[in-house]
Amino acid sequence: MERGFVMIFVCIWAVTVSILLLLFVIRNRIIYRKINRILEQLIEGRKIDDIPFNESELSLFYHQIKMISHKLDFEIGRADLEKEQIKQLISNISHQLKTPLANVMMYEELLGSNDLTKEQQSNFLHKLKTQTEKIDWLLESLFKMSKLEQNVIEFDVKKEGIKKTIRNAVSAVFEKAEEKNIDIHVMEFEDVVLLHNPKWTLEVFVNLLENAIKYMSFGWIEISFEQLETYSIVHIKDNGIGISKEDIPHIFERFYRSKNAEQTEGSGIGLYLSKMILEKEKGYLTVKSELGKGSVFSVFLQNC
Repeated sequence: MERGFVMIFVCIWAVTVSILLLLFVIRNRIIYRKINRILEQLIEGRKIDDIPFNESELSLFYHQIKMISHKLDFEIGRADLEKEQIKQLISNISHQLKTPLANVMMYEELLGSNDLTKEQQSNFLHKLKTQTEKIDWLLESLFKMSKLEQNVIEFDVKKEGIKKTIRNAVSAVFEKAEEKNIDIHVMEFEDVVLLHNPKWTLEVFVNLLENAIKYMSFGWIEISFEQLETYSIVHIKDNGIGISKEDIPHIFERFYRSKNAEQTEGSGIGLYLSKMILEKEKGYLTVKSELGKGSVFSVFLQNC
């Protein structure tokens, strides 16, 4: 009798274990299918479905997979953006270099003629040199612009006196101003230590001064300094052709050229590049201008 009870108990236990094993296998198959579905979606780059997991460990696994998916989407998006930026840069370089390269080829062909006088040869050589320098400047500016846009350049801002930076900028453009009988006058002020990168801020000042010189046949440029509580301002004022009200909101846009400047050689890069440089220094650039009465560009730099 006891032996019979033992046999019945063993049978019940065996059936119970079998049922539990079967449920475990079925349950694990369901979990396996869920995991497999998630991994397939991740591999194929599809959006991962919201799949419920009751177990905390599997739930954690699911959320980690979701985070990986979001990270991959972000990296793919960034790669596509960089690809588009490179494509745009190549297009911009091609467009900007088209005219000076055509001029270089033309002057080179003319210099190959045996009928030129020495004076003509000298004139064409000067023009060839000018166009070559323009190509060099364009390439350098475009690559600087691209690196700044993509945050490739490490931009160290230091506590430096501003007077030396202004003086170096004036020295860099002095010959061009002298050739056009343009007087550059720097109003006297005590040197002030500001937060800026001397090399890049020098480029801002040179861009602004060269722009003023470019659009003037003669006249004057005045540089003055003003110190406020948070910022200090370097004002660059000229009596040039000025800028129309319609153009002022757009002049800091990339490759923008105002209508009254279309007859003068230019690329529309300098002001855009200057604006970007100052933004990296936590500064900014403003302009006040009236058509036919000149302009005032104001560079704002942080006080120490």
